[in-house]
Amino acid sequence: MRPSTDASLRGELRTAIGFFRTLRRDLFDGAFAARPLRPLPETLPQLQRVPESLRATARWLPHGVILVLAFALGMATVGGWDIFGTRQQPDNIEALLISFTLLCCLQWHMGAWWLSFAVSWLLAANTTWGESVPWTPSTFVCHLAVMMTVAARSRPRVAAEMWLLTAALGLGFELTGDSWYASTSGAMVIVSFPALLAVLLVRGWSETRREVVEQVAVTARERSKRTLLEERTTIARELHDVVAHHMSVVAIQAEAAPYRVENPPPELAKAFATIRENALVALSELRRVLGVVRAEDYEAPDAPQPTLAALDGLLDNVREAGLPVEKAVTGAVRELPQGIELSAYRIVQEALSNTMRHAPGASARVEISYVLGGFGLRIVNGPATEQAPPSPGAGHGITGMRERVAMLGGEMTAGPADGGGYETAVFIPVPGHAPEGDAGDNGERGGGT
Repeated sequence: MRPSTDASLRGELRTAIGFFRTLRRDLFDGAFAARPLRPLPETLPQLQRVPESLRATARWLPHGVILVLAFALGMATVGGWDIFGTRQQPDNIEALLISFTLLCCLQWHMGAWWLSFAVSWLLAANTTWGESVPWTPSTFVCHLAVMMTVAARSRPRVAAEMWLLTAALGLGFELTGDSWYASTSGAMVIVSFPALLAVLLVRGWSETRREVVEQVAVTARERSKRTLLEERTTIARELHDVVAHHMSVVAIQAEAAPYRVENPPPELAKAFATIRENALVALSELRRVLGVVRAEDYEAPDAPQPTLAALDGLLDNVREAGLPVEKAVTGAVRELPQGIELSAYRIVQEALSNTMRHAPGASARVEISYVLGGFGLRIVNGPATEQAPPSPGAGHGITGMRERVAMLGGEMTAGPADGGGYETAVFIPVPGHAPEGDAGDNGERGGGT
C-alpha cells in the first residue's frame, strides 16, 4: 500500500505545484507591465451606429467610464456619502486610494487588481466597530469594477482565480473578525460571480462574432482568388487552342515551302527544316505545359475559336432571346490578332449576358472602334423596364473581362451609365499591321483551314 500511497501523494503534489505555477503566471508574472487600455476598434458593429462625427470620440468610451467612476467614488468618499446615499465617515486617504486604483486600470489592469486587493485588506484591517467589512460601499464598487475590467482583458481562468482569491479574502475576515453582522463578503461573492460571468459571455460573443466576420472576409477573398484562377484557366485554354493552331500552320508551311521553290539552295532547305523542327518542338512543349490547365472532362472544341466575324450571329441569338441590341462600327475594319478578336468576342458575350441577367427588358448597344494603334469596345445598356426581379449573379463575369483585358495590356472601365443602366468600355492596344503582314496572316489562316 505504501508505493501506491506515495504515488498518489506525488500526483497530488504535482497537481498543487502546477496550480500554483499557473496562478503565478496568470496573476503575478508581468502584473505591473504596461498594457494600456486601447480604444474600441473602428470595426466594432456598435460603433457603426454612432454618427460619424462622434465615432472617433466614442472609441474612448471605456476610458471615460473609468475616469467618471474614479471621480464619482472619490468625491463620494471625500464627502462622506456612499453609493446608497447614506452618510459615512469622510476619509480622504480612502478616496485617494480608490481613485488611484481605478485609474491604474488604464495602464496596468492586473496590477490594478492587486492594488485593489491590497487596499481592500488594508482598509478592512483598520475599520472601526460597526463599519462594513472587508469592503465599504465605495471599495466594493471599486473592487468589482476592477475585476470586471481585468476579466474583459484576460483569459477566463484569470476571472475565476480573481473570484476565488476575493472570496478567500472575505472568508478570512469572516473567520478572524467580530463584525460578521456588517460583513460584505457574501454580497461580493454573490454579486461578482454573475458580473464576471456576464463579462466573459459578452467577450466570448464579441470574439466569436469577430472571428466569424474575419472568416467571412477570408472566404470572400478565397472565393475571389478561385474565381480569378478559373477565369485565367478558361482564358489559357482558349489561347492554347489559338497558339497551337498558329504553330501548326508555321510547321506545315515550313515543311511545304522548299517544294514551292525550284531547286532551292541547301541553306534555304535547311533553314526551313530548322523552322519546322523548332515549331514542332515549341508545339509539343506548349501542349505539355498548357495542357495542365485542361480539366479531366475538358474536350477541345471541334469548331475554331470565335472571332469578331461571328459577332453578328451572337447578336442575332441575343435578339431572339428578347434583348434588343444594335451594333455600330467606326474606323477602318481590319483583321486583328486572333487572341484579341477572341477576347473581344467573349467580352461582348459576357456583357450582353449580364444585361439579360441584371436588366430585364432593357436594350443594349455594342460599339466597335478601329483606331490607330488600338481597338475600342463599348457595350452599354439602359435601365431595367420589366417588373421581374433581376438575377443577383456572382460577379465572376466582370472578373473574367478584366483578366482578358489585362492579359492584352489594355484598359477597362465598368460601372453605372448616365441615366441608368450599365456601361463597359475597353481599349486594347494593337500593333500596327502592314499590308504585307495582313496578307501573310490571311494566308496562314487559309492554309490552316
